[in-house]
Amino acid sequence: MELSVVVPTLNGRDHLAASLDSLAAHAPDAEIVVVNGPSADGTTGMVRDRDDVDVLIEVSDRTLNVSRNAGIRAASGDAIAFLRHNLSVEETWPAAIEAGLERAPVATGPVHETLPAGMTTTAPETREIRGRHVTYFNGGNVAFRADVLDRLDGFDEYLETGGARDVAHRLAGLETAVGWEADMCVRTEYEADGGVDERNQEWKYRALTYRLIKNYGLRPTIFRRIAAHAGGDAVAAAREVVAGEATPTGWVGTGRDVIVGIATGWSDGLVARARDRTEARNPHGCSRRADRAVATYDWR
Repeated sequence: MELSVVVPTLNGRDHLAASLDSLAAHAPDAEIVVVNGPSADGTTGMVRDRDDVDVLIEVSDRTLNVSRNAGIRAASGDAIAFLRHNLSVEETWPAAIEAGLERAPVATGPVHETLPAGMTTTAPETREIRGRHVTYFNGGNVAFRADVLDRLDGFDEYLETGGARDVAHRLAGLETAVGWEADMCVRTEYEADGGVDERNQEWKYRALTYRLIKNYGLRPTIFRRIAAHAGGDAVAAAREVVAGEATPTGWVGTGRDVIVGIATGWSDGLVARARDRTEARNPHGCSRRADRAVATYDWR
């Protein structure tokens, strides 16, 4: 098996350096493809100064799925893994990918996150939706056989968030299994000055509605699923207002964002479903454009 590892990054030079160090130590034979968004922190110079990166691609788009697709187009391996730039692989990672891809076309594994109170570890997550067995995965720690990515036409570049979950739905539609490999471990360390990642509620619901409508169409179960998500978030936000942790104005504003996101995702999902009626369900995939890269440095 020839393994290519695609590492998308944006303004994460120090984290990326640690990630690349772990790949050099534990996966020295893998082809490393770094896809750098419009970073302003010296990432390009750091990568060009290393001798363990095979390809550096510069893109002008900040969307993660654009970077992923650019990496797919550049990778030459018959297996392609995606690694988030702030994750480091453990010693067992490459062997677990090889074993996992012998058992299933897609493999994923746990993410260990070190926090002040201890360590958290992700677990497998599955759902039954419209008769499909959907296995979700962390988009920062997943490996595919290259032919599977060809069938999917890569990631959907419409999505600014939720690209990996969209792929999970499409894999289920293709009846393609996603295997869980306990030894396919990656880790991240707690940062004391890291702040909270605030959710963009409009994009959260836009992405959720888009991928469900695109993949399943107008079904009562899909409406209920979207309503359940929105209702749960509304109740949680109302509790914050009661507890004095949020304002009524903020609650109303969040509700407006949710409604706008659902309406936009609904419309765009219907358009996407009509534009691509193939099994890939990807009207914004790898094959739809050829201008992702602003510059490419290929040292192979």
